[in-house]
Amino acid sequence: MRYEFRITGRLSAVVGDAFPELEKESVPEQTLLFGNVIDDAHLYGLLVRFQDLGLPVLEMRRLPE
Repeated sequence: MRYEFRITGRLSAVVGDAFPELEKESVPEQTLLFGNVIDDAHLYGLLVRFQDLGLPVLEMRRLPE
């Protein structure tokens, strides 16, 4: 499964490194992170990492294969 996460603001290199399995793309005032998510446990783990780092997820969506 492939997912996209839309985050407020731009991620620093250090914070971006907390998500090595995701590609990052900066857009005005937001950052898009996207990549393969293996299973539900991986998805929930990503969401916990976002929360632990204080990163509000504006949007999360499953991408077409």
